[in-house]
Formats: sequence, structure tokens, C-alpha cells
Amino acid sequence: METSGSAQELLRVNKLEHSFIEGEGKVHALRGVSLEARAGEVTAIVGPSGCGKSTLLYLLGLLDRPDQGEIRLEEESVAQASDEIRTSLRNRKIGFVFQFHFLIKELTVCENVALPLRKAGLSEKDASDRAAEVLRKLGLGDKCERFANKLSGGEQQRVAIARALVHSPALLLADEPTGNLDSSNSEKVFELLLQFARKERIAVILVTHNSELAEKCDRILRMRDGRFLSD
Repeated sequence: METSGSAQELLRVNKLEHSFIEGEGKVHALRGVSLEARAGEVTAIVGPSGCGKSTLLYLLGLLDRPDQGEIRLEEESVAQASDEIRTSLRNRKIGFVFQFHFLIKELTVCENVALPLRKAGLSEKDASDRAAEVLRKLGLGDKCERFANKLSGGEQQRVAIARALVHSPALLLADEPTGNLDSSNSEKVFELLLQFARKERIAVILVTHNSELAEKCDRILRMRDGRFLSD
């Protein structure tokens, strides 16, 4: 699937290197990784376990700093930014979706989705109104007042996506977002994510082992031993 080459570039990564200590040895997790992501485009990263996919998402989410290399988010160099700047960027410009939804079961669906906005300082009413709007767009408007643990697995993951999108991020990072769902719900969750990315012009980077979903993305980057493979 191809998108327009004129789409705005939201993320550029250049020659990322990263390693960490495991036991008594050193693991070189990333070896000169470069990529770009554009508005409205979904990029799949695929590869065997341990190849560096999740490490890459961790760095792109500004949860750690690379040993070397550059990350530019909306033209701002962020790889070695201060903790304060990185936290602010995560709260304003980056959304995260994981295999497990991590919803708070004691809160309603709307309260779960509104949490990032409340943490950012929005009033309870403004946060709730925005959460309800995003939930409607994802087909969950009628679930707003239900408690999270009363939803199906597919619905819970859609709520997690709504929570990741509620602050209108430039970049959405998804680590096996359908890995805990059956094939029917996987398809539904992926299609909603794809539609939202297109409409809201969000750059999505998706790590998945699901080859059928990967083939529906705009680009597939195949990873092995800390590097992207050439086509």
C-alpha cells in the first residue's frame, strides 16, 4: 500500500546505536538504524524476537537515550534532550499502545481515556468532553460510562487506543497492539487504527508478528540483529 510521497515528515531517525548490559555481557541491540515516518502513514516493523524492535520503540518514545544517533520529531532534535523536555514531548506529541491495555478497572472508559489530559492540566470537563469525542470516533461512544473491566478484550484495546490518541499526538507507537486478540478483533482494532491515522494525519509505527496486518501497512521494515534488512 502506497501513500503520497509529499506527506509531511514527522519523524526522522538517523544511525541509532544502542546497547545494554545483560548478565555479564553486553548486548548490542541497535546497529545504525535509520528510518522516517510521515503524516497519515502506518509503518510496520517485523522481525524475530530479540532483534531490537521493542528497543527501538523504547528509544523513539523518549523513554531512554541512544548511545549514538539522532532522533528528530517534527524537526526538533530530541535524542539527547533534557528529562524535562522529553517528558513534555511524550505528553504532547507521542501516544503509546501496547499488547496489554493497562486500563484501570475501577475507572469508567471515559475516565481512563481522559487520564492523559488530566495529567496535562485540563479541567475534568474539558478532558471528559475530549475523551468522549475520541471514543465516538472509535465506535465506543455508547461505552463511555461503563467500567473498563466490563468490556470485551477487543473493546478494551480500542479504549487503550483512544487513550493514546486523545491528546492528538504527532506520533503513535504501537507494540504488538493486537497480539492479545483473536483474528476478528485484531482486524477491527487494526482497521480503526489505520483509519484514525489517515484522518488525523498521525504517523504510526507498529511492531507486529502478524504478517497479514503488516502487509496492510504502508511500509514494512524487516529487522534482524539490530539492523533493518535491505529489500
